[in-house]
Amino acid sequence: MAQNPDRIDNDFLKQFESFQDFQNRKGTQSAGAKTEDEPIDDGNATPDEILRAAHRSINVSLAADLLDRVREASPQFFEELLIQLLLSMGYGGTSEDAARALGQSGDNGVDGVVDQDPLGVDQIYVQAKRYAEGNNIGAGHIRDFFGALNLKKAQKGLFFTTSAFSSSAIQTAKDLGMRIVLIDGQQLAKLMIRYNIGCRDEEVLYLKKVDEEFF
Repeated sequence: MAQNPDRIDNDFLKQFESFQDFQNRKGTQSAGAKTEDEPIDDGNATPDEILRAAHRSINVSLAADLLDRVREASPQFFEELLIQLLLSMGYGGTSEDAARALGQSGDNGVDGVVDQDPLGVDQIYVQAKRYAEGNNIGAGHIRDFFGALNLKKAQKGLFFTTSAFSSSAIQTAKDLGMRIVLIDGQQLAKLMIRYNIGCRDEEVLYLKKVDEEFF
């Protein structure tokens, strides 16, 4: 914005590495498949519409990069990442022990636990599956997690994965009486961006408009 360009279009955005990464990723999609996350390339679009579309495109590229890095990390890193994310989302208040990983052994099918309130009266148990893209979570995983929650006499659970959930897994979670929230890889990446987990603000741009009340 400091350059004060006459027009913000794809040619202008190609100078940014993050936009180039997005273009490369987009090239792997089927030809002609347009999504709402693609930049607007319309002569009738306003500069702020083009800028907002470019911002969405950059976030799509960032989300894909974050997800790739999480998949390459260790299972322990993934669990700690989720704990940090939940704390950033406000679970457990300010207590340092409000969220914690349970370790690799003796966890009875549960990877972490987070206090839902500052006093720890109610707790939410976490299951984390760091799977490659295409290796989706099936209904069996949901039933196993349900059994682990029953052993701990818990009423709520969060199931995170870096892949996706099969339709049968989603239906199983709905059919169970216990409240189990499913967070797939795409949702996880969006939450990481929203709460600055694994990423940070590089630059802030303020979009301003005429104050009609002033005039």
